[in-house]
Formats: sequence, C-alpha cells, structure tokens
Amino acid sequence: MFKVLLKRKVEDSVKLMPAAHSLRFRKLVKDLEQHGPVQPQWPNYSVLKGTNTHHCHLSRKWVACWVETKQGITIEVTYAGSRESAPYA
Repeated sequence: MFKVLLKRKVEDSVKLMPAAHSLRFRKLVKDLEQHGPVQPQWPNYSVLKGTNTHHCHLSRKWVACWVETKQGITIEVTYAGSRESAPYA
C-alpha cells in the first residue's frame, strides 16, 4: 500500500472539475494507493523524461500529475486540472 498526498491546490482544482472527472480523479488516487506510481492502464500515462514525475489523462481535457518520492512509498499528486495549464506543457 502506498501513501498518497494531495497538495491543497489539487484538492481545490478537483472541487471545480465536472463531477465525472472528479470521480475519475478519485479512482486514480485509489489506484495509486493500491498499485503505486506506475499506472499504464490509464489513458496517455507516461513518465516525464528525465524526472520521477508521472502523468495521465482523466479525459481529453483533464490531466493529473504525480511525483514518486525517493523512499518509494509516498506519492504526491502535484497537479490536477486542464491539459492546457499542465506543468509539462
């Protein structure tokens, strides 16, 4: 089991998402808790080259990004929101 931390900014963003996308985000968090940071079953999942940052699409417009810690048991979700504002864009 992995510990997943959500930044306050992420929690606020998820509250503003349409309900269906918010539910998908909650499912992603559960998958991260149960299976860890590698989530190849999620659409457009990838690790950002040269980093320990992962991302996937919740839908065509919405994405989530998370960081795997060096200890390997904590995952911090650093972004959830529109694809246009994603930190990797």
